[in-house]
Amino acid sequence: MVLSVRTKSLIKNLAIPLLIGALAGFLTNADVKEYMATVKQPFFSPPGWVFPVVWTILYALMGFAAYIIENTGSPRKSRALTVYYIQLFFNFVWSFIFFSANNYLFAFVWIIVLWLLIIATILEFKMIKARAAYILIPYLIWVTFAAVLNFSVYLLNK
Repeated sequence: MVLSVRTKSLIKNLAIPLLIGALAGFLTNADVKEYMATVKQPFFSPPGWVFPVVWTILYALMGFAAYIIENTGSPRKSRALTVYYIQLFFNFVWSFIFFSANNYLFAFVWIIVLWLLIIATILEFKMIKARAAYILIPYLIWVTFAAVLNFSVYLLNK
C-alpha cells in the first residue's frame, strides 16, 4: 500500500504533537502521581483522568491544524509552522517545570509565555487559513484554564 503525500503529511502532523504529549506524560508520570497525592488543589481542579483525555484531543487538533497549514501554498507557512513548533516546545517543557521541579510560580510565568505563543500561532495560522486558526481555539481555552489552575496551585502551596 502506497500512501499519498497528503496522507503522509496528515500522519506526520498528527503524530508529532501526540508523541510529544505522550513523551511528556511518560517522563513525568511518577511526578504527576506524587503531585496528585500531595499537593493542595483548588476546588475547581478536575479529576486526574480528565487531563490525558483532553490533552489527547487537543494534540490531535493541533496536528490537524498544522496539517492544514503545511498543505497550503502560502509563503507564510514556514513562519507560521515555526511559531507552532516553538509553542509546542513550550507546551512540552511546562510539564517538567510544574510536575517535576514543582516550581509553580515559574511554571505560571512559562504558561503565560505559552499562552502568548498560542495566540501568535492562531494569528499566523489565520493569515493563511482561518479554519486552521479556529481549530486551535479549544487549546487556547484549555491553556487559559490551566494557567488559572497553575496560579491557584501556586497560591495554595507557597
